[in-house]
Amino acid sequence: MNAGIEKNQSPATEMQEMNEGQAGKTPIAGTQTLLRGLTLLELVAEGTSDVKSIAAHLGTPRSTTHRMLNSLVNEGYLHHIPYRGYLLGPKLIQLGMTALAQRPLVPIARPHLEALAASTGDTVHLGQEDGDYVLYLDKIAGTRGLEMRSQIGQRKPIASTGVGKALMLGISPERWQHLYQAAWADQQQKGASPMLPPWPQYRDALYAYVQQGWVYDLEEHELGIRCIGSAIRDVSGKVVASVSVASAVPYMTEERMSQLGPVVLETARAISRDLGWKDAITRSL
Repeated sequence: MNAGIEKNQSPATEMQEMNEGQAGKTPIAGTQTLLRGLTLLELVAEGTSDVKSIAAHLGTPRSTTHRMLNSLVNEGYLHHIPYRGYLLGPKLIQLGMTALAQRPLVPIARPHLEALAASTGDTVHLGQEDGDYVLYLDKIAGTRGLEMRSQIGQRKPIASTGVGKALMLGISPERWQHLYQAAWADQQQKGASPMLPPWPQYRDALYAYVQQGWVYDLEEHELGIRCIGSAIRDVSGKVVASVSVASAVPYMTEERMSQLGPVVLETARAISRDLGWKDAITRSL
């Protein structure tokens, strides 16, 4: 993709160049071009598909941008459709699938997610903390004919989603308000009226959720959608992910949510046990 980066360069050589570049405070040869290429891929992933728009975002001449695009198409990272523009190519799909496969959490959790989706008929999510956001690692659509906006690989504010709030069960209370404010700001930035309850009410609810082991999302992220979520722990007992069940309000009455809470909690515990976590019952055996 770039003549400045050797295909057969050994890991040792790469590490040596990286250390030299960091020590000298100068970028490694080819780094700028590489980063520009990655930015280009991100632009296409976000829906920017024509040469003119991509060049404007990158700040590069159209001729240069066109050469970069052609190189990425030739290597399989992009796909070009006449009169439509550029789309992500097959090689990125392969890399994405490989990245998911290399996360042991996803294949370990999958059977439990499928069982939960089958027993409830609702949409099931698997998420992981990513700064102030939750990263959706997996999703199983429900069977009620409802299509959730969530997507695998998507990031949403932790404090406004069920799968995100479940992660907060393992986050220090000192950080809760920051996450709450970040979610509030995100909703305002998108031009939506914040749907989160006042902070004191939100905080008190979180303390109650910590005690019961699962959380509720009462249309705080998306109007008409309610969720129940619970935290997944690893062998050390640390919260490393979360699972949630989501559906439309008519299918998620308060009574049904209270019934599903222990079910979602048990699913989270089952995944946790497969990750090496030992609960009180297991430790006593």
